[in-house]
Amino acid sequence: MDTGTFSAKSLLDDLFDNGILFDSGVDGLYGRSGVFEEVIERFERLVTRLGAPDKATRIHFPPGMSRATLEKSGYMKSFPQLAGCVHSFMGNEREHAKLLGMMAAGEDWTELQQPTQVALTPAACYPLYPTVAARGPVPAEGLLFELSSYCFRHEPSQDPARMQLFRMREFVRIGAADQVSAFRESWLERGKAMIESLGLPCEVDLANDPFFGRGGKMMANNQRDQGLKFELLIPVTSEEKPTACLSFNYHQDHFGQTWGLQFADGSLCHSACVGFGLERVALALFRHHGPDVNAWPAAARAALWDA
Repeated sequence: MDTGTFSAKSLLDDLFDNGILFDSGVDGLYGRSGVFEEVIERFERLVTRLGAPDKATRIHFPPGMSRATLEKSGYMKSFPQLAGCVHSFMGNEREHAKLLGMMAAGEDWTELQQPTQVALTPAACYPLYPTVAARGPVPAEGLLFELSSYCFRHEPSQDPARMQLFRMREFVRIGAADQVSAFRESWLERGKAMIESLGLPCEVDLANDPFFGRGGKMMANNQRDQGLKFELLIPVTSEEKPTACLSFNYHQDHFGQTWGLQFADGSLCHSACVGFGLERVALALFRHHGPDVNAWPAAARAALWDA
């Protein structure tokens, strides 16, 4: 794999040609080779080693979550364009025959499906907050969790770094404002050092989420003005527009208010999360070091294979 300048499409074709990813016929939905999965597994071990001193509580949620939880979280207000919900056939035999007839005729049969109570998880941390709130008051020292989940965002693209189904690894800190701010600052330093240890060019920059609509522009500006979101950027498909591979987010007391996350004295908790886009980091490694992992730079191999 040439490590020169790539367009998103040419990088995707190169990944297909080298048997690293496999085309499914749907943009943003790909099969992964064994070596691609091994790189992700080894990167996750590196993240685990880096976060081990913090002694976070590990929780793994499935890629689906309660639709009611998604609605209450405010996600649909801010990112309706990215959300996905699960629909299923709930009809009788007569309706089933109709469905089969519509399929045979090449007609749209999805009108015979109805929404279930399941939504696709948009970020690994979303199911966490109501789970923690249900346990009662947060201790004075706060809480720290380590999460992992497949996530879904509806943004089909031939940019391989913009998959519709992808994995996120997150650390989430819940506590007082100073506690969560210190947590984020610590990971801003650790995250950058970790990526640099893999021989990847990167920079940390102020960012904002893709809030929807005209009102979303104001929300994005507010997020940037308050310094609530930073991203670690690596050139993957573009030097001019590098890809966000890690994100560092301070939610203030948004989830505290939404879910009633409180300390024993009734004061609201703040939260922050650090997210690792696992596929994106793997893509960055293949983009910069080539398809043969045995030929990768010694420093990258030492960090992933030898530690």
